Amino acid sequence: MPRALWLLVIGMAVNVTGSSFLWPLNTIYIHDHLGKSLSVAGIVLMLNSAASVAGNLFGGNLFDKIGGYKSIIIGVSINVLSLIGLTIWHSWIPYAVFLTTVGIGSGIVFPSMYAMAGAVWKEGGRKAFNAIYVAQNIGVAIGSALGGMVASYSFQLIFFANAMMFVIFLIIALFGYRGIKTLSGKQTSILQENSQIQSKTKWYALLTLCAGYLLCWVGYVQWMSTIAAYTQEINISLYQYSLLWTINGALIVIGQPVISQVVKRFITSLKSQMIVGMVIFILSFLVASSAEQFIMFSAAMIILTIGEMLVWPAVPTIADQLAPKGKEGFYQGVVNSTATGGRMLGPLLGGILVDSLGMSMLFTVMIGLLILAIITTMIYDRKLKEAKRLTVHAS
Repeated sequence: MPRALWLLVIGMAVNVTGSSFLWPLNTIYIHDHLGKSLSVAGIVLMLNSAASVAGNLFGGNLFDKIGGYKSIIIGVSINVLSLIGLTIWHSWIPYAVFLTTVGIGSGIVFPSMYAMAGAVWKEGGRKAFNAIYVAQNIGVAIGSALGGMVASYSFQLIFFANAMMFVIFLIIALFGYRGIKTLSGKQTSILQENSQIQSKTKWYALLTLCAGYLLCWVGYVQWMSTIAAYTQEINISLYQYSLLWTINGALIVIGQPVISQVVKRFITSLKSQMIVGMVIFILSFLVASSAEQFIMFSAAMIILTIGEMLVWPAVPTIADQLAPKGKEGFYQGVVNSTATGGRMLGPLLGGILVDSLGMSMLFTVMIGLLILAIITTMIYDRKLKEAKRLTVHAS
C-alpha cells in the first residue's frame, strides 16, 4: 500500500478507537449516572445518529469543495472541542448537546477518509477500502475493550481518554495528510467517468445501491438490539454475548487476507461480491432463528461476519467508481449517511416487530428485507449499461 494510505489507515484506527471509548457506554451513562430513562437515552442516541447523517452529507460536499485535508481537520477539531467540553461539563444538558456535536464532527470525517483512500490508490480498487474497513474494526475492538477498563476505574476518565485519542488523530491529520492529493484522474470503465453518461444516471445507480445497503444495515443492527435482548431472555450471559462481538472483530482482522484471496479467485465483480455477501447474511439469520445455545449463535455470528466482509467494503468502492469527477466526497457522504440511517432505523423497526409479532416474525421480515436488497443490487447499474449501449450505437 502507498504511504499515504497507511497514514489514512492509522488515522482511521485511532479515530474509531476514540469514538469506541464512549459509544458502547452511552446508554449506561445516561441511564445509570444521569438518572434518565431508557427512552430518553434512545432519543439522545437518535439525535447523535441524525447529526452524523447531516455531518456525512455536509462533509462529503466539503471534501469536494475544499479537499480532504481541510475537511478532516474541521471534523476532528469539532470532536476535540466537543470532548474537551464533555470532560469539563458532563451533566445532562451538556452531555446531550456535546454528543450531538460529536455526531456532526465524526460525520464530516468519514466521507473524507474514504474519498481520500480511493484517491491515493486508484489501482488498488477495493483493496484501499478493505484496508480502511479493517482499520475501523481494529479501532472498535481496541476502543471498546479499553473503554470498559477505564470506565470500571472511573467513568469521568472516559471523556478525557476519548478527547486524547481525538487529539492524537488531529496531530496525525495535521502533519500526515497535508500533502495528500485528492484530485486524480479516473480510469475509464462502465462505472467510471464517461462524458456521454449523465450524472443523473450515476446518481440513480448510487441511490439504488444505497437502498439495498440501508436494508442490509437494518438487518445487521438487529444483532446489537433485538437479538442482543433475545439472547438474555434465553439465558445466554452478557459475557457470552459480548464474546460474539469479539469473534466478529477478530475474524475481520484475521480473515481479511483469506477473504481477499477468495474474492480474487472466485468472484468476478463487486456486484457479485455484494450479492454473495447478502446471501450469506440470510444464512446467518436462518441459523440465528433456530439458535438456542451459545454455540449456534457463535456459528451465526461467524457466518454474518463473512457476509459483512464482502458487503461493507464493496459499497464505498462502487461509490468511488460511480462518482463523477468532483463529486467523490459527496458520494461517500451518501454511503456513510445510509449506513448511519440503517443503524438509526433498525432498532426502532426491530423493536416494533418483536413487541407486536415476536422474534420469529423479526427473522422472517429481516430475511425478506435482505432479499429486496439483493434485487436492488442486481439492478442498480441497469441504466448505466443501457446508457453505454446507446453511446456505442450512436458512435
